[in-house]
Amino acid sequence: MIARVILAVRNAVLRRKVHRAATAGELPFSTVIRALRGRDCSWERVLPHVCDLIIVERSLLPEPACGTIRTLRKHPDSPSLVILSDGYDPHEAADLLAAGADAVLLAGLPDPKLAGVLGTILNKRRELTLGRRVDDWNVVRPQLADFDSTSATMRVFMNLVSRIVHTDTSLLILGETGVGKERLARAIHAEGPRRDGPFVTVSCGSLPEHLLESELFGHEQGAFTGATRARRGLLELAHKGTAFLDEIGDMPYHVQVKLLRFLQDHQIQPVGSEQPIPVDVRVMAATNRSLEEDVEAKRFRKDLFYRLSVVTLTVPPLRDHWEDIPGLVHKYIDHFSTRIPCEVDGIADTALQALCRYAWPGNVRELINVIERAALLANGREITLDELPIGVSGQLAGADAGAAVIPLTPDAVPEEWLSKPLSDVRRAAVTDLECAYLAALLRETGGGIAETAQRAGMDPRSLHHKMKRYGLRKEDFKRPSKRR
Repeated sequence: MIARVILAVRNAVLRRKVHRAATAGELPFSTVIRALRGRDCSWERVLPHVCDLIIVERSLLPEPACGTIRTLRKHPDSPSLVILSDGYDPHEAADLLAAGADAVLLAGLPDPKLAGVLGTILNKRRELTLGRRVDDWNVVRPQLADFDSTSATMRVFMNLVSRIVHTDTSLLILGETGVGKERLARAIHAEGPRRDGPFVTVSCGSLPEHLLESELFGHEQGAFTGATRARRGLLELAHKGTAFLDEIGDMPYHVQVKLLRFLQDHQIQPVGSEQPIPVDVRVMAATNRSLEEDVEAKRFRKDLFYRLSVVTLTVPPLRDHWEDIPGLVHKYIDHFSTRIPCEVDGIADTALQALCRYAWPGNVRELINVIERAALLANGREITLDELPIGVSGQLAGADAGAAVIPLTPDAVPEEWLSKPLSDVRRAAVTDLECAYLAALLRETGGGIAETAQRAGMDPRSLHHKMKRYGLRKEDFKRPSKRR
């Protein structure tokens, strides 16, 4: 966070003294001070500014002073207030504090004491600001140990992560929906050099262009219709910490230009402002899109892509480290058993086998949702096939557990599989089955992407990705038009 201070003091000597005190000491953030001078040094000129702290001479407060302070306190996110007085009246000081002032100080207070008071107030303000607008990630602090795996695929991936966790470079995290991109980013932040700073999340795909620009960079009062008050941007709040830009592939082109400028200059310029603000932030971005394709289609800037992808991590989908499914299942059974009204403390072998067979298009997020649902529906202490969704359990309505399982005899196993470890065989089998399944669906729907995706229980974007991977083209499945 950057602490913004408005200094409304007419006396030049006192103004310099307060400026020194506000920037003295080892504060865990940067301080930007704007000193009002001449005609601008008035209470009316103070109010439009977004700030954390107002330091004002007592003589500049409009009378009645207590009423002025109460009016200030009615505004959301009202700043802290320090009043400097030439003489100290204990009764008036008590009234001003009761009205909402944070401190009433003598103008002649020694520099060290003045610096101590201002530092304490700014620290409290920082905690309040971060608590309002920054994710409270300290409640359950993610760790890289959360990604421990028995799978060779994940071990190779986490070995790469461990090599970059202590760096401070930009990071691009790729992966399908639900693989845990944000959780990985939080874990890297929590164990990286900025662990003591804030972790701020920005969803680039959920806001229209002008609101996303304001959310990232902040805005001044009157910058656009509805901007009745100035507001900080999330990049400023992430100062000395990490900004996580989720769904970066959905960022509008105009905002991409401003983000690129920030990555180059390490300065932000709020909407409607001519004053740049230096900001020290590590940027991590994530997407489930192919940014290379977006660059080729000119939907995403090539120079921004290169800036973000100093290090690129592609999180493996759950089907590529299926060996972790039993451990994840038991982990989330334990998790939900203490958070929802249920007696579940285990899972039947048949149910666990069904979970291991399933392809998990929604990855770990889908697995978590399935376990929570099953724990809520379970009648006893064990999750059974009956509590699993039909698509996951492999059961059809009214059928037994094995009705939807494709039979495979020992003689039908390809000879080349016998020289491979089980993990490679499973991956090959899933790949072959997935390709055949999608081809069959596409044939049945006449190459209809929307219908195929709906029937497969996946989003169209993921279907396009898999079709490209398996060399499936929708044109090959178009039904021939009937001649009249």
